[in-house]
Amino acid sequence: MGRGLKSQLGKYLPKLLYFLVFLGIWHAIVVIFNIKVFILPSPIRVFQHIFDPALAKKYNWFRHIGATLTEIGLSFLATVIVGMGLAILITWSKILAQLLMPIIAMFNSLPKVALAPVFLLWFGYGLVPNIMVAILVAFFPLVINAVTGLKAVDDDLLDLVRYLNASKVQMFIKIRIPNSMPYVFAGMKISATMCVVGAIVGEFIASQKGLGYLIRDAQAFIDTPTMFACLILLSVMGYLFFSLIQFLERVCVSWNIKRDNV
Repeated sequence: MGRGLKSQLGKYLPKLLYFLVFLGIWHAIVVIFNIKVFILPSPIRVFQHIFDPALAKKYNWFRHIGATLTEIGLSFLATVIVGMGLAILITWSKILAQLLMPIIAMFNSLPKVALAPVFLLWFGYGLVPNIMVAILVAFFPLVINAVTGLKAVDDDLLDLVRYLNASKVQMFIKIRIPNSMPYVFAGMKISATMCVVGAIVGEFIASQKGLGYLIRDAQAFIDTPTMFACLILLSVMGYLFFSLIQFLERVCVSWNIKRDNV
């Protein structure tokens, strides 16, 4: 137990120290060069906007954080479901692959900011347009990684199971999908951060709550400390979300992590 605690401290303590050093350098730059608050606020001023009860009540952080977290979580869940479904269809049939890949590439090349107003017209203000933008931003890396993993199977192994009269469904369930998990989790880690980006892009245009909306509102009033506070909260949320995916990867594909560490 004590050894495990020391191992966790040894893993996270350097990251905490780096963060504290970064904050110290940031504060020193503001003080030494006497930078105005509207240009670059000190970290003390930024954290006051988050933790000071009077200011926190003014900005209603829990409401905006909850809205953004909901959008990120739902968009990520939809991205995984849609992305895995498309990857399986693409791997299942060459005809479907030839049909779907150009469509996926076309949607990926579209500017997501330009699509947000269209979703606003279709769905109105709220969660749906923000989630749609986040899905479009995040699903492409997951699809590509999943397709790569589903196809990265030894041909001799596939010939063997065909010789044993395994069905196509059995090949996917027993061989292709388990084999693709390391690739899928690699795509999920990319998509997790992209969902954060997509949710904020949607909130800039089609939302009345959320951290993206709060950044836009603070920009209108040149409230730079609030903007930086939102950015810090988004960074923390993205890091925690990424760490959660890493934890799930260690649980679900521990065999691959142990093999890589050998």
